[in-house]
Amino acid sequence: MQSTTEIRDKVVLVGLNSPVLKKEETAGEDTLEELSALVETAGGEVEGMVLQNRPAPDPRTFIGEGKAEEVKLYCENVGATMVIFDNDLSPSQMRVLTEMLGVQVLDRCGLILDIFAQRARTKEGRLQVELAQYQYLLPRLTGMWTHLERQAGTSGKGPIGSKGPGETQLETDRRHIHRKIDKLRADLEDVRRVRSTQRQQRRKNEVPVVAIVGYTNAGKSTLLNRLTGAGISANNRLFDTLDTTSRLLAVNDMLDVVLSDTVGFIRKLPHQLVEAFKATLEELEYADLLLHVIDVSNPEWRLQARVVEDLIVELGAGELPRVDVFNKCDCLPVGEIMPHGEDICAVSARTGEGLDKLLETIGRRLDKGARRVVLRIPYDQGGVVDALYREAKVENVEYGEAIRVTVVCGPRTLGKVEEFVVPDLR
Repeated sequence: MQSTTEIRDKVVLVGLNSPVLKKEETAGEDTLEELSALVETAGGEVEGMVLQNRPAPDPRTFIGEGKAEEVKLYCENVGATMVIFDNDLSPSQMRVLTEMLGVQVLDRCGLILDIFAQRARTKEGRLQVELAQYQYLLPRLTGMWTHLERQAGTSGKGPIGSKGPGETQLETDRRHIHRKIDKLRADLEDVRRVRSTQRQQRRKNEVPVVAIVGYTNAGKSTLLNRLTGAGISANNRLFDTLDTTSRLLAVNDMLDVVLSDTVGFIRKLPHQLVEAFKATLEELEYADLLLHVIDVSNPEWRLQARVVEDLIVELGAGELPRVDVFNKCDCLPVGEIMPHGEDICAVSARTGEGLDKLLETIGRRLDKGARRVVLRIPYDQGGVVDALYREAKVENVEYGEAIRVTVVCGPRTLGKVEEFVVPDLR
């Protein structure tokens, strides 16, 4: 695995803006700038950008023969070794463009997959990336084997009706990849089962789950570090976090929560990744509260927030309670007015500004009637103490004539131990 600080390729970016493309499929200056940041994240160096306007994509070359020739000359002039399209290309378009331009051609989806492959650290993360890569690769196999398909038997160089080595190899590879995909899906199903067991245990213990979501590079990991002291990597680059990190957070003296960081969302997120990362992102569906972190210093924050909201709905978590966390408020442009509301917090994860209000808001949204009580438990009921350690927050235990336990617990646990509660004598 190469360090992302090394310059691996000189890249020319190409985008097509067309009225027949959906808004999320077309390219513009803003999406090309974001693509440029993705290239830097992957370790490449952007040498230039080309934005083409056409009434409709060209079926063969996507951008048209003339524009493809222009891009080829541009690549030769700047010494580019790769062209990356901001739009999704069909396998045949990618094959034709590679032959015409004489350099490697990649689309936005392929670039994001490459970044994810570089960054995934845990076994689960690597499984998810590998599954997405195989799903991306499968329809593109034909182009990879064109040099062998030219030797096919029907050309007269082999027995009539034979498929030739190219087609045979292609079918062999397809079968192999389908087997790999099935195996990876089975492994990810095992991951889901483990996560389900963990969730059941947390629910049994009445520990709420708070999931941090947001656009990539919005400051989610920095917020998790600031709140919990997690010490996880938090850098100013896209997709710095790919593997879910969970930490226990004491919101107040009556409430502990599990705080989970998740992979950042982005425009034009490859559907293969949405599917592959459901083992991680399904945590959202079972969370008790979402913290939607928004980089309010970014001029595009409204569009980014809408992208995240759409993906939250796609992942089945649209009905969950949510707090909008407007991060980087210390970098807010002069004159920019902050949104206000009951479930809106303005914070700076870097400086700590506004975090007290955020914790108050989390506590208010997750208040489920937890109480601090003192219990007097006879020694022959010692198993109750063990259950309290599993299901509640035990603060103090004293041994005298009986076991005196100070505990914070929710209504369900309190109902089980109500007979041992010491009356408040104040």
